[in-house]
Amino acid sequence: FLCRGMQASKNKITKNAEPFYRLSVPKQKTSTEIINEARNALRTLRTQRPFTPAEDQRKLFGSGSSRAPQNRPPSVFSLHASSFDLAESRPVSGVRLSPLDHKPILVTFAKDEDSSISLPKPPADAAEVRKVSSARAHLLRRTSQGNFLSAKMIPPDQSEEKLDSEEPAMMNNLCRSNNNCLAEQRSYTPFNVESRQLLHNERISRSEREDFLKGTEGKFLFQLRRESDEMKKPDTSSSWPRSTGWKRRVTGLEDETRINESEEEEIFWHVKILPILHELEKEDNIENLCLACTKLYQALNEGNMLGKRFKRRSVLLKTLYKLVDVDSDPLCLKLAKIILAMKVDGKNLLSVCKLAFKICRNEKNDYIIQNDRLLDCLLEVLRTEDLQKNSEALLYCMGALKFMSGNAVLLNEMANKGAVEMFLQLMKQINNIKENDIHFSDLGHLLVQLTASLRNLADLPPARRQLLCNGAVSELCVALEQRMNDKDVCTYIVRIFSKLSSYNDFCGALADCSRCYILFLALLNKHQKQQDLVIRIIFILGNLTEKNNQAREQFFKEKGSVNTLISLFQTYRDLDLNAQKWYHERGGEGKHPKHPSEAEDVLIKLIRVLANLSIHPSIGAALAAAYRVVELLVTVLEYKSVDDCEELVISAATTINNLSYYEVKSSAVQDKKLHIAEMLLKLLMSNSMDGVVEAVRVFGNLSRYHEICDFIILKKIHKFMIALLDAKNQDVCFSACGVLLNLTVDKNKRAFLMEEGGIGKLVDCLQDFGPADWQLACLICKTLWNYSEDITSAASCFGEDADMLLVLLTSLLDEELVLDYSLDRDSRDYHKLYWEREFKPVAEKLLDRIQSHHSFLPTVTTTPF
Repeated sequence: FLCRGMQASKNKITKNAEPFYRLSVPKQKTSTEIINEARNALRTLRTQRPFTPAEDQRKLFGSGSSRAPQNRPPSVFSLHASSFDLAESRPVSGVRLSPLDHKPILVTFAKDEDSSISLPKPPADAAEVRKVSSARAHLLRRTSQGNFLSAKMIPPDQSEEKLDSEEPAMMNNLCRSNNNCLAEQRSYTPFNVESRQLLHNERISRSEREDFLKGTEGKFLFQLRRESDEMKKPDTSSSWPRSTGWKRRVTGLEDETRINESEEEEIFWHVKILPILHELEKEDNIENLCLACTKLYQALNEGNMLGKRFKRRSVLLKTLYKLVDVDSDPLCLKLAKIILAMKVDGKNLLSVCKLAFKICRNEKNDYIIQNDRLLDCLLEVLRTEDLQKNSEALLYCMGALKFMSGNAVLLNEMANKGAVEMFLQLMKQINNIKENDIHFSDLGHLLVQLTASLRNLADLPPARRQLLCNGAVSELCVALEQRMNDKDVCTYIVRIFSKLSSYNDFCGALADCSRCYILFLALLNKHQKQQDLVIRIIFILGNLTEKNNQAREQFFKEKGSVNTLISLFQTYRDLDLNAQKWYHERGGEGKHPKHPSEAEDVLIKLIRVLANLSIHPSIGAALAAAYRVVELLVTVLEYKSVDDCEELVISAATTINNLSYYEVKSSAVQDKKLHIAEMLLKLLMSNSMDGVVEAVRVFGNLSRYHEICDFIILKKIHKFMIALLDAKNQDVCFSACGVLLNLTVDKNKRAFLMEEGGIGKLVDCLQDFGPADWQLACLICKTLWNYSEDITSAASCFGEDADMLLVLLTSLLDEELVLDYSLDRDSRDYHKLYWEREFKPVAEKLLDRIQSHHSFLPTVTTTPF
């Protein structure tokens, strides 16, 4: 509101066209300050974040995707054992490689450096050695009968290489049907006592070997040191033969270690792994298969056989691939976990990622996924796999993670395991692929899954902190700029910004990214009729301009910024008008929806941007002079009622109120003030109390003009303002009192205050709210000061309320009485600031005037409030 002035014949106080809401604001807000903020002449607007409904089904691309079905990877597909490449990912050359003629050199040690080389001594009991050899041979014979798992046709040391390089015909021969495998299982005999004896002897042999190595360690290190010392002597020619021998001994030791490791792995395979694989082949019960897979994973982990270095990896994977044909999500979950842990690549990596995607696509599987570690495996794929080589596999991997992020438990787990940082690293790699690259288009599909997952993570405080700390703003802006033509990517990134810009720290980081304003305007111009995209960009701009003056300046300075807003305003105003016309043509059948329509929602958030921009002095003055802006705001008040959409009407009135604050020569608000007043009268008579208060606020600013004051008296709006003083609401009384203050500037309009009982109601407001609200108390005193300019007698001027007013003013000017020293220091200082600067100067002058015109000065007694 703006007051026209306060005048008196002797003691004249004039504040022509000065906003009486403009007050200094302390740093720390109190409850009173929060109330006062609602009275500012210039106010920002807040609104709800656009609602995003959850998808009915989990898919790679939602129902609103801009991608045509034929131009996007499928969400539904068939997956069988044949989907996997049994020959692994190695190319088939058709040529068998001959084994290297390599004979391991045994490590030998001499008793002393000059003696001849001798072989190490065997264990003390040669019979034990023979028993181990006999048991091992027996074990190998039993486990090599009748099943491809035994690698019967291929020597153990060459099993992996030959399996991986066989021709397809050979592979078909190896990969026989399940029935044949089960039939051959009958010849398999479980481990007996002799097998257990093998394990015992293996431990003995291993311990003896360790003792042997320990016994020779000192001699070996001594010899290395001596040979090293000899090499340092001036004449080193004699050291060369020793150096050759040293190299031979080191090579021999490495070969010996490899042989020992290979033997241990061989035994572990036959004892621990092979029985489980046989169980997987012959078992039909799903629950038992799942238990067997769990045991298999634990055994592989125990034997350090996960990954690519495991020699019999191909045989293991073939068994697992065949089980994919079993129609069971719990079993497939176990299989996917093991296959991923084996570090497959190529076609197999794609197939297992599709398998994980298929499992996660079913929301009912979330519970079993929570109890397994599939999330870890998928995150590892993102972290280690090559982006361009495995882009399709990463697409389905990221799709599975997106589905997981829809579950609250998995979402929290994802955030705790550093998914945000991994996702941003992947986005950075995608952003480095330029538009002319052949992979650019396909990576857009992956980026949709990635940004959708980040949108879900943005709900979590820890994830928001990680996004802020890892530079998410810049990477998202780069992706937005590169994918301007991809509506799906743009929508998800804008959704992320929509969520995050609601928080002050992230909103500040986004505001500091000057490039974002250009991008947002470009998107608005390109996708003007895409409501879901437009509304979120407008919401983000509203957040940026709500509290940041620099953001208001940067946006306003961008070329075509206001014209873009005007164009959008007109587009969605027309859509709303057409929808309303269609509704009325049908005779108003059906009720208006509880939530605003899509067009109304865009208008609400767009008007909010205009209101927030108008806080800036130069921008506000420019917008007040923009006829098209003011005209569009007024049309909202013309065709839309509070019953249709309350938030939209009130937002338009608030923005008009902000613009009416600026007194510029070419003000469009000033030119349309009478028409605006007519529209406000409709709002004033509505059943919405918020709408009434907003209309009163606008009248407070417009009542600076004589034409509006005449309109108020003509339409008897002043009676409505006086009636509002009875409302037991400080803010309502404050707004109404502002209009009455401006009316009392005109001498010819002061009499109405007494005629309508306004004096008594003003005194009641002073008594009810004075000590708690010094701004309102000050406003009442200013109104009474203007009203009593031509006072001749206190009794004739104020009537029966003169004595009460005298007592009230005396009490309210008693600092010890009215300032509550029980409050904390900040609150007390805040109240004292307004009491001293706002209320006290006016109240003292008014009290002095009343006392000087009072025929009988009674003894004033004060009572505490």
